Amino acid sequence: MYKPAISAKKMNEIIEGTIDAIEKGKNEIFEIAESARNECKSLEKELEDIKFKATKIINEVDSLEILEKRSRTRLAIVSRNFKQFTEEDIKVAYEEANGLKVKILLKRQEEKDLIKQRSDLEKRLKASYEVVKRAENLVSQVGVAMGYLSGNLKNVSEQLEDIQQKEAVGIKVIRVQEEERQRVAREIHDGPAQSMANVVIKAEICEKLFDRDMEKAKSQLTELKDIVRGSLKDVRKIIYDLRPMSLDDLGLIPTVQRFILNFEEDAKVDVNFSVNIQNEDIDSITQLSVFRIIQESLNNIRKYAKASMVVIKLETVHNRINLLIIDDGIGFDPQRKLSTNKGESGFGLFIMKERVELLKGKIEIKSNEGKGTRIKVAIPLKNMEGQ
Repeated sequence: MYKPAISAKKMNEIIEGTIDAIEKGKNEIFEIAESARNECKSLEKELEDIKFKATKIINEVDSLEILEKRSRTRLAIVSRNFKQFTEEDIKVAYEEANGLKVKILLKRQEEKDLIKQRSDLEKRLKASYEVVKRAENLVSQVGVAMGYLSGNLKNVSEQLEDIQQKEAVGIKVIRVQEEERQRVAREIHDGPAQSMANVVIKAEICEKLFDRDMEKAKSQLTELKDIVRGSLKDVRKIIYDLRPMSLDDLGLIPTVQRFILNFEEDAKVDVNFSVNIQNEDIDSITQLSVFRIIQESLNNIRKYAKASMVVIKLETVHNRINLLIIDDGIGFDPQRKLSTNKGESGFGLFIMKERVELLKGKIEIKSNEGKGTRIKVAIPLKNMEGQ
């Protein structure tokens, strides 16, 4: 009778031990990243202080050079007309000129020292930024490994037969999740989090101004109100990007139409949207994926394409949903974007491709520089009756 080299129970124990070890490593990486971030903040503050001191020294040197030039002129006059001046006058003029010269030399040396300190700090700051970047990449990679191990291999005894297939799909899903979490975290940090910090500062300013200058306090309150409105708008945008509620309430077509109207208003680009949906019974995952592809495409057009016209066609044919997006923008090299996966547009195309492939669909991206872009997507529809 065949006996496996290692039992499923033992495999689970090994995996659990691995997960614990990775979790500890992940915590240590977090600590390294946090320490590097604190080091960056400290170095940035120190660098600002050095720059301030250097500027001050430069100004002092300029002032001393003017005074030194005057004192040399005075010394020359006294020396030429020694009959009109006493020895004490000549001595004072000489000492003044010499003293200023010494001060200038000392200040210039101090300036050189500050420039060297600034250069050293900039190198250290660059190295600290690199540590933070590498630590964040490691955290992302460890997050993928943790999600895979804890989510897909906890009950390995039930998955041994089809583990290779689930491995490929699982890694794709987790990668997309991790990248999406990073994007949302970045948006919150750069948007609402910064706005909330400004709200606190403005509130403190208002509090101090209430008893001193009511008009300025009112002005600060107006700015505070604008900041809160902007923050609220950012939060709503983040929520909408995570999951547009209208997709559940109204369906795919009204949600796309609403997004296109907002796009036309913001980007000042005309969109010709045509629909031929024979069957409204489209599963929610496919609806969301189609919407995301349209959303990502229009966002890329707004940021990079410089287009004046966009055509979007959406139809269902032979149990398949087809999507066509065409723009007359500046175009790009799809192979280079997808292979390097650099920048927001490259990452957006990569995620778009991942979404379609996970739904067993096909995507075709054609673009040439100066000739616009054409994105064609075909996704098979699930048999809703059999679900």
